[in-house]
Amino acid sequence: MNRRVGVGDLRIGPRARRYLAQVIRSSRLSYGPFSERFEGEFARLHGSKYGIFCNSGTSALHVSLQALKERHGWKDGDEVIVPSVTFVATANVVLHNNLTPVFADVDPRTYNMDPAELERRITPRTRAVIPVHLLGLPADMAEIMALAARHKLRVIEDSCETVFARYRGQVVGSFGDLSCFSTYVAHYIVTGVGGLALTSDDDLAVRVKSLMNHGRDSIYLHIDDARGSRGRKLFDLVDRRFKFVSLGHSFRATEFEAALGLAQLEEHEGIVKKRQRVAGLLTKGLKPFEDRLQLPYVPPDREHTFMLYPIVLRRGGKTGLVRHLESRGVETRDLLPLINQPVYRRLYGDLEPQYPVARRLNQAGFYVGCHQYMADADVAYLCEQVRRFYARR
Repeated sequence: MNRRVGVGDLRIGPRARRYLAQVIRSSRLSYGPFSERFEGEFARLHGSKYGIFCNSGTSALHVSLQALKERHGWKDGDEVIVPSVTFVATANVVLHNNLTPVFADVDPRTYNMDPAELERRITPRTRAVIPVHLLGLPADMAEIMALAARHKLRVIEDSCETVFARYRGQVVGSFGDLSCFSTYVAHYIVTGVGGLALTSDDDLAVRVKSLMNHGRDSIYLHIDDARGSRGRKLFDLVDRRFKFVSLGHSFRATEFEAALGLAQLEEHEGIVKKRQRVAGLLTKGLKPFEDRLQLPYVPPDREHTFMLYPIVLRRGGKTGLVRHLESRGVETRDLLPLINQPVYRRLYGDLEPQYPVARRLNQAGFYVGCHQYMADADVAYLCEQVRRFYARR
């Protein structure tokens, strides 16, 4: 019987069980002390003033972009540049905000947005850029931020796949106007579903909180906002707390999810070290096949916290190797193809000839797991299956 090696896993430990029990005893399910602690600690660890916990990383991206659009008065159809290799949500939120995604090709070694390609795609209608820190590796933020400043562009860091990693000593999430993270299954911090938007801008923090709460007047975004109010302040709150100032959304999360997230966040150093160790074992085990496989590249100016482990075939397509691994219990995923997705082909036609690096990654790239629950035997099994595949060739 084949061993099963998944791309992710979750084991709820004693700390999380204790926190969940506290939530049950409190009978407080909506925004409360666990949400507040989770937001504050996550923001602190990523160099930001405010953290806003919501129901997904996609929701965080959506309201972050909407907040910028409303504040700066962008028009429908204005452009936002996104990478040509990323999870589909990065581009979807642009369309959902009635803006136009413009794709920039990626670096062939890091798979993150290529700053030269970003600059080539800027037009008079460009309003923002959403660089993605892919799979645990920070994007080239010095070059991207310099271009954004030169062209007066807003920046949202899509850090849904990267936490705690540093670029030139500065942590991801602390560069842009806003940054967005995911706590979905198989990520570093898992709450089931969930995400966070981070910012150090007072006004943007209020706007994001309002938009994820149906666009409600900011005087009353959580039930605790009424606590201790008296006299004129109480009456002002009563008059305004059922007023809605924007077309918002119900993107809120619960205390259960925050309790799960906080428990793991308090153990984050061990989580990252285990992932980096597993990635190191994978690289060592796959090194004999470097003439056939492009393994992860980590530039000297940044860290890789390895949410997942990317593999790109140097020649030919990935189908044979992927099917070999999957049929033997090793789970894989495509390396985040975007521009060739059926919905984007329907909207924009065949874009791949304009993006040669993305096209190559779509054909030859995939990823496997490197999470903290993988045993050494899992790594050895995965590498052995790759060896067996190439032994037949």
